[in-house]
Amino acid sequence: QVQVVESGGGLVQAGGSLSLSCTVSGLTFEYYAMGWFRQAPWKEREAVSCIKWSGDSDFYSDSVKGRFTISRDNAKNTLYLQMTSLKPEDTAMYYCAAGLTWRPLPLKADFTIWGKGTQVTVSS
Repeated sequence: QVQVVESGGGLVQAGGSLSLSCTVSGLTFEYYAMGWFRQAPWKEREAVSCIKWSGDSDFYSDSVKGRFTISRDNAKNTLYLQMTSLKPEDTAMYYCAAGLTWRPLPLKADFTIWGKGTQVTVSS
């Protein structure tokens, strides 16, 4: 049974930092591209950052480029997202997802395995 479990969300003041983790079990982690997506109330789920199975290619949305860093540890079946200089507009539910397809501009539809999410709230 595949399990995707996010952790690390919380409440932080604007300008602060948070680190998210996503632990995956039940699949061969190193075969999968991984991604962080977020969804704010009344908005569509959007890709924040994604990383190829090998870790040698990644993607960042324009809104987080330079502030967020994605990484993975295939030996630990874990995906990370280091978030710095957080802004109130980063407030959302953050989801971890896995997929077997990698594109330089990732498509949400390519990610077929999803976690339940972790809430990030940035206060002004």
